[in-house]
Amino acid sequence: MSWGTELWDQFDNLEKHTQWGIDILEKYIKFVKERTEIELSYAKQLRNLSKKYQPKKNSKEEEEYRYTACKAFLSTLNEMNDYAGQHEVISENMTSQITVELARYVQELKQERKSHFHDGRKAQQHIETCWKQLESSKRRFERDCKEADRAQQYFEKMDADINVTKADVEKARQQAQMRHQMAEDSKADYSSILQKFNHEQHEYYHTHIPNIFQKIQEMEERRIVRIGESVKTYAELDRQVIPIIGKCLDGIVKAAESIDPKNDSQLAIEAYKSGFEPPGDIEFEDYTQPMKRTVSDNSLSNSRGEGKSELKFGGKSKGKLWPFIKKNKSPKQQKEPLSHRFNEFMTSKPKIHCFRSLKRGLSLKLGATPEDFSNLPPEQRRKKLQQKVDELNKEIQKEMDQRDAITKMKDVYLKNPQMGDPASLDHKLAEVSQNIEKLRLEAQKFEAWLAEVEGRLPARSEQARRQSGMYDVQNPPAVNNCAQDRESPDGSYTEEQSQESEVKVLATDFDDEFDDEESLPAIGTCKALYTFEGQNEGTISVVEGETLYVIEEDKGDGWTRIRRSEDEEGYVPTSYVEVYLDKNAKGAKTYI
Repeated sequence: MSWGTELWDQFDNLEKHTQWGIDILEKYIKFVKERTEIELSYAKQLRNLSKKYQPKKNSKEEEEYRYTACKAFLSTLNEMNDYAGQHEVISENMTSQITVELARYVQELKQERKSHFHDGRKAQQHIETCWKQLESSKRRFERDCKEADRAQQYFEKMDADINVTKADVEKARQQAQMRHQMAEDSKADYSSILQKFNHEQHEYYHTHIPNIFQKIQEMEERRIVRIGESVKTYAELDRQVIPIIGKCLDGIVKAAESIDPKNDSQLAIEAYKSGFEPPGDIEFEDYTQPMKRTVSDNSLSNSRGEGKSELKFGGKSKGKLWPFIKKNKSPKQQKEPLSHRFNEFMTSKPKIHCFRSLKRGLSLKLGATPEDFSNLPPEQRRKKLQQKVDELNKEIQKEMDQRDAITKMKDVYLKNPQMGDPASLDHKLAEVSQNIEKLRLEAQKFEAWLAEVEGRLPARSEQARRQSGMYDVQNPPAVNNCAQDRESPDGSYTEEQSQESEVKVLATDFDDEFDDEESLPAIGTCKALYTFEGQNEGTISVVEGETLYVIEEDKGDGWTRIRRSEDEEGYVPTSYVEVYLDKNAKGAKTYI
């Protein structure tokens, strides 16, 4: 099977067919190129999708990824990022191994095809020239033969005519002989050209054209083989990344299998556990005897004069009246019936449970988060303090490494003065040492707070008792009662069930409550360990080394009430002072 023998007369069709083959190859190249663009676009979209759902740094989302379910989702995002990378690999390999190679091969194929068909046209032109020469010699031989016949006929006619002179007859005879000679010459020339043309034609159809068509056939078959190899490569490039894609999918499955609901539940406990104990039981209050009602810890009329045990809100041992009840300034005045007092309570405007809580609550909203995280529940406060201590320790270690590096560099300078001046590092070394000292003091401060919190968390009986007392003083649900006063001096832990936006309190509403407050006696002294700027309402500023009077000890909220003079008192963090209670005071102990 050879195109040279089977298609010897299909030169034009072969030219069209080979051009169609090149067009098919270029179409396949275009297809692969568009596939690579799709792979790149798909990989880019996958990467953008993975990046879109990645947790933002230093945000709440980053903390959420501690849970196993979120970790599995994060692993899925990372695996999808790797999955996108494999599609990029497919695109790169197809571009380098198929598109680029075939594009170069197409150029070579076009040049080869052009050369072969140029040779074919050249052979065609040569045989056509030979044919034209043959036709020309043939026509000349035919013409000379006809001329010779006419000259012979004319000579015979002249020779038969008696009226024609002998000279005319001789002339006609010579003319006839000349024409016959010319005819013989044309015959010989025609015979020679004919033999030459037959030889050229034989060479053309049996040698030149078969050779050229055979080369074109081989060229076309190589093109077909190249397309087949490219299609195979196309599939192999896809198959090469399947194991890696399978590993990506296996990673997603493994991440899904690592989800632990129990662990997530434990993490939720650690994240939201407050460290408080549940409230105690609420005592029964008998309203059938309004005039002889037993005064209890959660009674609405627990005054200083009658109640032996003071009502405690959030650990503050200060005798206060319920904010909705006016003081009975006349000790001998007979009590009003409880029904009248209850009606007055129901019809009166809701008020904040104490003036200090109002001011501190506003201070908390306007101010920043306390440095010791005292606005948080104990368990959450302990975690924040521990986190802060760890961060400070890392910074200390970093500064120490830097100090060691500077020290080594200084030793090198001392041994080799030409490398640098050792004195030039003294300032930097002193600065780093100063930073280390500052960080250590800061770490000691937070460690003190942490030790204080950790020391109190296990023993929660007193804390639970105070919380129970807080819940015992709540009013029935139908009344807009005030929540337990368990706030720190900056307003933390304050739970107000009445909406502050709807409460309008005049300054005169609190006058009767605070007018008759007696100054609390000093129960000891304290020395300021650190300087404290009392920026929030209800706090007091102290200077390191200053000695002040203690009028109310820490009740578990991290604050101690002190006094500088008769008119200047307030709260400071317990960890900022060293407290010395009087020996006669109940439960005297030292806080450091």
